[in-house]
Amino acid sequence: MTQIRVILNGESITSREGQSVGALLLEHEQRATRTTRQNARPRGMFCGIGICFDCLITINGITNQRACVTNVEEGMTIQTQQGSGAIA
Repeated sequence: MTQIRVILNGESITSREGQSVGALLLEHEQRATRTTRQNARPRGMFCGIGICFDCLITINGITNQRACVTNVEEGMTIQTQQGSGAIA
């Protein structure tokens, strides 16, 4: 399988082509993808199939992307999300 480079929270790491962002995060022991709007509680992978929306994360500057159903791409920038990620 082809190795690709992505940026995770400012750090360049390798991933496998076809791997989901959620799987990449778990592989690199990054359990939380976001924090809640109130009380900043960590959230991460729950259902793993795109139903629950607990794994929301910022990808390439776009907030509220589901990590579990989004495949990594070469040069992708992945950032854990604070709250809803909405820009006020």
